[in-house]
Amino acid sequence: MRLGAIDIGSNAARLLISDVVINNNNKAEFNKINLVRVPLRLGFDVFEKKMISAEKTEMIINTIKAYKYLLDAYEVKHFKAAATSAMRDATNAQQIIDCVKQETGITIEVISGGAEAAFIYENHIAENMDITHSYLYIDVGGGSTELTFFAENKLVFKESFNIGTIRLLKNQVNEDLWNQMKDFIKKETRGHYNDIIAIGSGGNINKVFSLSKRKDGKSLPLELLKDYYKELNSFSLADRMRIYNMREDRADVIVPAIHIFINVMRWANTNEIFVPKIGLADGLIQNLYQEIINKKLL
Repeated sequence: MRLGAIDIGSNAARLLISDVVINNNNKAEFNKINLVRVPLRLGFDVFEKKMISAEKTEMIINTIKAYKYLLDAYEVKHFKAAATSAMRDATNAQQIIDCVKQETGITIEVISGGAEAAFIYENHIAENMDITHSYLYIDVGGGSTELTFFAENKLVFKESFNIGTIRLLKNQVNEDLWNQMKDFIKKETRGHYNDIIAIGSGGNINKVFSLSKRKDGKSLPLELLKDYYKELNSFSLADRMRIYNMREDRADVIVPAIHIFINVMRWANTNEIFVPKIGLADGLIQNLYQEIINKKLL
């Protein structure tokens, strides 16, 4: 079975196409066939002007058209399209959604922060790890950060905060919002949830993991994240692009992203983070697969 997912974030839009196969243990395996990313950077419009410009609207439509051609070329019959923080805040989001539907036939669903956290949890990474630990999913995007806490074989909480890389670049995250996140994390992870391990998702933590040259399955220590924050923050945007071979749309957001990861990990009292290279699009595909299976069982 071939499935697709479109994730329209505040920094970029992604198309993920995956094949689902049933392994010898009768469990579904999701094999990535293609992943395409277009840096729409919607948050730079929305978080300042509260709406998406005509230029960005055209970019969205052209991107979704291209994604539709790819979905057709790969013969993908089932797919989901979801938009997150920037589209949640945009006053003209519905107008753009209607236009995309008319031009491409694709329906975009603007999901809440809680739903975004839930979709990311659909990857169920923690369920395959040591149950003696607790796990905190941290997904850092351009407009928001989603936290999902898994302990004692159950989902404890999922929460979204309007703290994202583009909002930080635009100086739109005040101390009260940071304190709100800090107090929530400390309160909800306090008590019998010992030995919390973080699970990071998003392009920025993936890039840091790549820079670290660590092998897949190895964790990143918090102290190493702090070192990367100091190192990357010491360079100008141009130098970051040149020295680390980054695109501009990665080089400008990676420093605030690491800052968010460090804060969340400190407040949760966790000293390491695993980076399984999962994200919202992966969760959308897993959720879609479950929907299809449930329909077949009815």
